[in-house]
Amino acid sequence: MKPADFRIRLHIHVSDSHSLGPGKAALLEAIRETGSISAAARVLGMAYRHAWELVDDLNACFAPGVVAAASGGREGGGARLTPFGEELVRRFRAMEATAHAAIAPELAALAPKLAKSRRRKARSRSA
Repeated sequence: MKPADFRIRLHIHVSDSHSLGPGKAALLEAIRETGSISAAARVLGMAYRHAWELVDDLNACFAPGVVAAASGGREGGGARLTPFGEELVRRFRAMEATAHAAIAPELAALAPKLAKSRRRKARSRSA
């Protein structure tokens, strides 16, 4: 197995009530692309209510606000990342890249020690 076979997820907890991870970052990126929380939720295969709760959590966590949303209606509505929201996504993705690069040598050292699949071990024991 290669170090690329490891899966690493950066998840940052802010106090006991807020967090930022790859799911929220992906939601912010989808809002940037679609201009809408509901469209972003559809793209990511999540319920609109869940997407709205994640956005609400981010806006509650960071004073500058992360997403600015306009109500729907005749004119439509929509959502956009605030300048800070753009910065937050950029910084989170940079932290992910830094974390991956920092631990790559350790993962490379662990890779040769990974066990073969349990299925193959079970077959060889029963033979």
